[in-house]
Amino acid sequence: MKKPKKCISVEEARKEQDEWVKTRGKDIREAEGYEDTREFWYSLDELQEYLDYVREKSKEQGVEKPGIRFYLGAYPKTKEKKSYTTMFLSPTKEVSGDTATPGEDSNPNNYEIEPLNQTHGGFPPTIY
Repeated sequence: MKKPKKCISVEEARKEQDEWVKTRGKDIREAEGYEDTREFWYSLDELQEYLDYVREKSKEQGVEKPGIRFYLGAYPKTKEKKSYTTMFLSPTKEVSGDTATPGEDSNPNNYEIEPLNQTHGGFPPTIY
């Protein structure tokens, strides 16, 4: 199998992770008073199952080019738990060229298909 065009090098990934830790990670640590998670894990089987689900549901809706958007979120803070970051996946659907308006998201969220969460975030975070 040919490597996907949008792959980056391990070195570039490390630079991007380091930049996040030095900037946003530092700000979050100072604001919240603790180190937040910053990496999330899904098994390939979980991801494939969800991708297959989105593809099937999209096909039923007549969506020809579905996609996935990744969102950061945070769990509510409770007396027992800190408000750790989470990530969820949101299905999208392509808007055809003649129906899209200028400035409109050409791949809006498809709110008719449920997002995926329940990921495993590393704590402490795994350094890339």
